[in-house]
Amino acid sequence: MQTRNPLLDDLARLMSGALGAAGGVREEMEARLRERLQRVLSGMDLPTREEFEAVKELASRARAGQEQLDARVAALQAAVAQKIDTPPPSDRPIEFASDAGREIFKDE
Repeated sequence: MQTRNPLLDDLARLMSGALGAAGGVREEMEARLRERLQRVLSGMDLPTREEFEAVKELASRARAGQEQLDARVAALQAAVAQKIDTPPPSDRPIEFASDAGREIFKDE
């Protein structure tokens, strides 16, 4: 058996109105926060997603090209070393026998 209580009906209407207002406040706060974040981010010099993806692709291609060149240089060094019967060079930088050559170009 269901009874109609005007006090409960008024309380239910009041709660519904309060929840509706709270939802509106939440939406307003989200909009303001989104606006503020957009302002802060626009002040930074950040790339767009398209620019980022383009640079990422460029870096990937450069890395692949570098790996190919490294393999080619290693193969050429091995071929040269085999022809002249000397061990392949190490990864150390080239050292001069004397510093005399460096002194010639020192003043330039």
